[in-house]
Amino acid sequence: MARWCALQGWPVHPLAPGRKTPAANCPACRDRSHDPRSCPCPAEGRACHGFHAATTDRERIDAWWGQSPSAGVGVACGPAGLVVIDVDAHPAPVPDRSRLLPGIPIHETVDLAGLASGFDTLALLAAFRGQPDPTRDEGTLRVRTPSGGLHIWYRVGAPDTRFRCSTGSSPKVALAWQVDVRAHGGYIVAPGTRTARGTYEAEGPARTPAPLPAWLHAELVRTGHLIAPPAPRPPSGVLAARRRGRGTAARRVLTPLVEEVVRCGTAPEGTGFTEKLNRAAYTAGGLVAAGHLEHGEIREELLAAAHRARPWQERRNEKIIDDGLAAGGARPFHLEGRT
Repeated sequence: MARWCALQGWPVHPLAPGRKTPAANCPACRDRSHDPRSCPCPAEGRACHGFHAATTDRERIDAWWGQSPSAGVGVACGPAGLVVIDVDAHPAPVPDRSRLLPGIPIHETVDLAGLASGFDTLALLAAFRGQPDPTRDEGTLRVRTPSGGLHIWYRVGAPDTRFRCSTGSSPKVALAWQVDVRAHGGYIVAPGTRTARGTYEAEGPARTPAPLPAWLHAELVRTGHLIAPPAPRPPSGVLAARRRGRGTAARRVLTPLVEEVVRCGTAPEGTGFTEKLNRAAYTAGGLVAAGHLEHGEIREELLAAAHRARPWQERRNEKIIDDGLAAGGARPFHLEGRT
């Protein structure tokens, strides 16, 4: 499957055998917190930092999966030009109707009896827009997940259009409740990948992604998923120095918080893990919102730290991180004077 994905032009990276998370970093990368963009490991052929190491290079792919044939396959969505609608079906209390479709009021006369998952909220969104339900779109690749969810794969039309990831547990940055978006700064599990909970299996006749429907493109823009291109600026050594300074200052603030999370791995309980992970994610969200850090990169770093400390609660770790990033994103953390 890794070779097939690469032939489609989709960069791939190994997932830990039996899991849906990236393969472990090398010892040097595990023992320190650093910016994946400055790490030499991916360029040297090591599968460190998850989707940052993703490649279409046949030799590197053969080497990775030759060393670990049972590794799953992750696809880096941004470089692959993909947007994947991730529909969840996890048992959870249904929130108030005002939080089901962010930005869309649902009148009291709308009967929501039986609504229980992302399948229902995505169908509701489609109905509001007079469009077909994407979960039934047989014209594009759809992948059933072991937890009963569904990944709906689409191609982004324009090469310079980028969408950001989000989680459907946040009312501030989401397409719908229990409907996540996997895009730039994230990865998706390829069909055929086996985990302890089951296999990701393609569903229906399509085996490749169709172009992103115009109405879903509009919804992603409306809900703030579009990454606006940077305003053109003349080259400036001063501006470059300031950007480096901001990144250094942001790391100086965040790194101790991430290290606190990692240290929780020395004990299974009694360490305040949830509070520490939430604090790190909230701070990171504020730094991302202020332009000091990149969302996808810091999310992967937080996930890796949380997995080292509490590997048995993968889904909970992800929710704490995504909620913290979203909450922090509403309060940009500016670092004037901290360079």
